[in-house]
Amino acid sequence: MRLRVAAGGPAALKVLAAAGAAAAPVRLVWGGPLERPLAPLSPPWAPALELDSGTVLFSPNAICQFFFLARGEEPTDLTNQWLEWEATELQPAASAALYAQLVHGRKGLEAVEALGKLLAHIEQNLSRRGTAYLAGDTKSVADVVVWGTLFPVLQDETSLPSELQVLRTWFQSMTLSEACRKAADSVLMPKALLEFKSYLQKQPSPCLAMERATSNEPEPSLQEEEGSEPALTEEEITAAVDAWARGVAALPKPWQPQKPVLPVEGMRNVLITSALPYVNNVPHLGNIIGCVLSADTFARYCRLRNWNTLYVCGTDEYGTATETKAVEEGLTPQEICNKYNAIHTDIYRWFDISFDYFGRTTTPYQTMIAQDIFQRLLARGFLLQDTVEQLQCEDCQRFLADRFVEGTCPFCSYEEARGDQCDKCGKLINAVELKNPQCKLCRGVPVVKPTQHLFLDLPKLEEQLEPWLEQSWATGDWTANARYITRSWIRDGLKPRCITRDLKWGTPVPLDGFRDKVFYVWFDAPIGYLSITANYTDQWERWWKNPQQVELYNFMAKDNVPFHSVIFPCSLLGADDNYTLVNHLIATEYLNYEDGKFSKSRGVGVFGDMAKDTGIPADIWRFYLLYLRPEGQDSAFSWSDLMLKNNSELLNNLGNFINRAGMFVCKFFGGTVPDMVLTPDDERLLARVTLELHQYHQLLEKVRIRDALRCILSISRHGNQYIQVNEPWKRIKGDEKDRQRAGTVTGVAVNMASMLAVMLQPYMPSVSLAIQGQLCIPPDCFVLSHNFTCTLPPGHRVGTVSPLFQKLEHDQIEALRKRFGGGQPEDLAVEPQAKQTPPASVTLVAPGDPQLIQELTEEVAKQGNHVRQLKANKAEKAQVDTEVVKLLELKKQLALAEGKSPEVLAPTGKRKK
Repeated sequence: MRLRVAAGGPAALKVLAAAGAAAAPVRLVWGGPLERPLAPLSPPWAPALELDSGTVLFSPNAICQFFFLARGEEPTDLTNQWLEWEATELQPAASAALYAQLVHGRKGLEAVEALGKLLAHIEQNLSRRGTAYLAGDTKSVADVVVWGTLFPVLQDETSLPSELQVLRTWFQSMTLSEACRKAADSVLMPKALLEFKSYLQKQPSPCLAMERATSNEPEPSLQEEEGSEPALTEEEITAAVDAWARGVAALPKPWQPQKPVLPVEGMRNVLITSALPYVNNVPHLGNIIGCVLSADTFARYCRLRNWNTLYVCGTDEYGTATETKAVEEGLTPQEICNKYNAIHTDIYRWFDISFDYFGRTTTPYQTMIAQDIFQRLLARGFLLQDTVEQLQCEDCQRFLADRFVEGTCPFCSYEEARGDQCDKCGKLINAVELKNPQCKLCRGVPVVKPTQHLFLDLPKLEEQLEPWLEQSWATGDWTANARYITRSWIRDGLKPRCITRDLKWGTPVPLDGFRDKVFYVWFDAPIGYLSITANYTDQWERWWKNPQQVELYNFMAKDNVPFHSVIFPCSLLGADDNYTLVNHLIATEYLNYEDGKFSKSRGVGVFGDMAKDTGIPADIWRFYLLYLRPEGQDSAFSWSDLMLKNNSELLNNLGNFINRAGMFVCKFFGGTVPDMVLTPDDERLLARVTLELHQYHQLLEKVRIRDALRCILSISRHGNQYIQVNEPWKRIKGDEKDRQRAGTVTGVAVNMASMLAVMLQPYMPSVSLAIQGQLCIPPDCFVLSHNFTCTLPPGHRVGTVSPLFQKLEHDQIEALRKRFGGGQPEDLAVEPQAKQTPPASVTLVAPGDPQLIQELTEEVAKQGNHVRQLKANKAEKAQVDTEVVKLLELKKQLALAEGKSPEVLAPTGKRKK
């Protein structure tokens, strides 16, 4: 590869740093500013990478990505989001700042001020995620690209404001790294910078676009830094005081829809679905936050906004997964469905999920609607027939559906990949592509046999899909990962998708020659949304064939995105029956458990049926899961953090404020809200709380559920500070003026508590109800508006006030951590070791052979690097353990070759306490 760069050009900095960080084998060619660029429209300072194939890359970011890809580092959704943010937000601003520095002579501090919000954004994201680098604990292409854009403007971390401490640490770490330091020394030479300045002086001043409005894409967005206090205007204060004075009259009347809930002309009609959970298992905390709990929180918010809302879900009961579970448990598929549907129903009831209807897919309506969509696709020429090579188990005398096959993933070599999708890399697989396939029923080796199947002609439907996607993206809120995953599918080119399977348990295919087959679950399952609604109301078409009046929100984890953004919409578009298509696709990343993954078989992690046995109330679980909802990247459940958040945010912050506000009314004013005479300080507090309320609405309207929760906690912090500064418990003992002040502070505080009860309802419905009962909040006040109003006026009587939360003790948490921790690390290492070939060669090693010692030394180094790479990429623990065992075996052989006694070696990784 030949890399052409020009000294002095800022773009060369990131490219050289990326080449160094990725150890890319490039031949460097330094070009001058007057040389003709390789690309006709590129500026003379633009770098270019000429590949051995003759292809030339001109985009600096594309070159950086290529270097990291060549090293085997696949981009994550988060690195792609950072690169998009850098290209669209940071790079234009940094270019303008550098122009101002070099051409207009602006000082560095002025440039930093121009980048203020962008720098605060990086600081906030690094702080919030608690990681050393932008996309995790290891350096990625995102770090190199963002650093390369900032360094020419900032030069070193001392030019950054002292309050941006986390950003300073990151910037210093990047600057001191060998790759970045060498790149800076090579590119930013004084003579070259003078030439670059001369070039800039001949160019027009760059125009910087104005700040964009709140958006759901990409996830890292420009926000106020946490803890910052924007200045209040007189208009904001006046408006807040006016809204407060209007009281309950300013609130809309709560909307009570008729049953069943149906679309209403002239209202905002919101249809919410969460991905249908498989009926063959018990959902763990990650499943719960990824789908039903997130959707429930948003549905509750919608109802509080008086939006006409229907929330449906149910168990996905057809397909291979059910047949597999039935075989495992010695039951029929129907018995398995009945058993696990009841388990799911109980779990969601305990978590207080407010479905309007929770159904199932094994119903006559499912058969009727799925077959109708199929017939319409067939009649319109969107189905194909083809012969498929499929695995057949000769011992079981049956074709093996995807989930009856297990083997090694052809993409990432994960040894326990399913026949339809790899759980490790997430790629979709055809079962015949698996290496070393095994029948899950008898562990026999299946053979490949041809069989006829039907396919959805996705390439033919693409011309309908793409304009619909563009419109949905332009008008709706799709999370960044949903857009990225969908774009990847479109970019790679759509291929016909098989929609039939050789199974018995499923919706029958109504076509001669295929009547012994059923629909593939990913054609059939999303239709469950429609059939479940049909079981709720026979007027289901008013929701599902009414795109003019209905807004559809789909909630899911990111692995479900392609089926909801490509395959299901193509089915409905092809059916051509005015179906309601998704407007807002909300996908989460994954929730992990402590330092690993949930595993029912190993007893690792908390599953839905276990949560209620911990003694921790459902609302605490809801709060914590929503607090760490994986909105932009994977997050991890932590027992220590659960205890910390419960004791600090709930007990000491939110609960403390609401309890004190209510207790002051009872203790000092006989249970009656006192008269209030507002001071300028009180009026500013009303405006501050109103701003937080507006932010809460803006975030929830964009389905930024986790961030909106911070607004609630911020309001209670304002309330605690307000009480502490004004000390009503002291003023109540003073003169008339002091007692009046105590009354005002108590009255304002208890009204803040009343508003918090409403804001909290989507997150913690039982706690919200308890506050409503304790403060005797009128039902007509349980509606969300954009104004902080006085809902508990002077003379209002409150009830008995008691603490809302209990402290979680360290011993209690440690006992739960141990209970849900599964097997000990040494036990878990046995399984991969058992899979290894017995190391007979160990006894044959001849000590003192220099060539053998050299070979083994190189093998140990190579395997050690491989293990470190796996750990850096956060590979599956089982895969890491397997490679560690290989490393230890190689070290043992090396010790024998060197004539040493091979001590028993053990992994030196982190161990659970």
